Amino acid sequence: MQIGDKIEFSGYDWRVLDIKDNAALIITEDIVELRAYHNKPGDITWADCELRKYLNGEFLERFINADKDKIIPTTIVNSNNPWFGTIGGEDTNDKVFLLSIEEVVCKYFGDSSENLLRVPNGKYKYWFTKKDNNNAKRISSYLGYIWWWWLRSPGRKQVKAVYIHGDGNIGIQGNSALKCNLSDVIHPVNNDLRGGICPALWLKL
Repeated sequence: MQIGDKIEFSGYDWRVLDIKDNAALIITEDIVELRAYHNKPGDITWADCELRKYLNGEFLERFINADKDKIIPTTIVNSNNPWFGTIGGEDTNDKVFLLSIEEVVCKYFGDSSENLLRVPNGKYKYWFTKKDNNNAKRISSYLGYIWWWWLRSPGRKQVKAVYIHGDGNIGIQGNSALKCNLSDVIHPVNNDLRGGICPALWLKL
């Protein structure tokens, strides 16, 4: 197995993002379903959100026991949003998780850290440049249509979470964790406006 390989595991196609210590970090090749980040209004972090509970509960329970045993519980670092200072919350121990803004910006889909748009005084704007060559690496789809997907990192406010646009650009200001209110964006198959889930996990080799 090598970084970049596509593998089948527990009924899903996955992409290998990293390999170390006899384990592979994998993420689903496509969005597996659409869900809100949280189910109640108000401030939220990854540690307490409904999506984390779902991934490590109901979603994980669909795997057969032999596959569950191959998944390595991992300490997940939940950093603050580096552009807005929004609190990331306490670190967690998860079997299934979403990627962070740092992981999609700098590590697993090329390094886009130098591609932020800036205002004249040097502060960051909300978006990465649309001409980022790494955008194509972050595009995912659901039911055959390109769609946006969640990251675990907080957005500009504690009621938002960062996401990846359909074009692969990084929405660092975030989308509403509850309402998922991207204007005029409705999935053409199921008329859903919620964000996509691309679960990630560490797999024993």
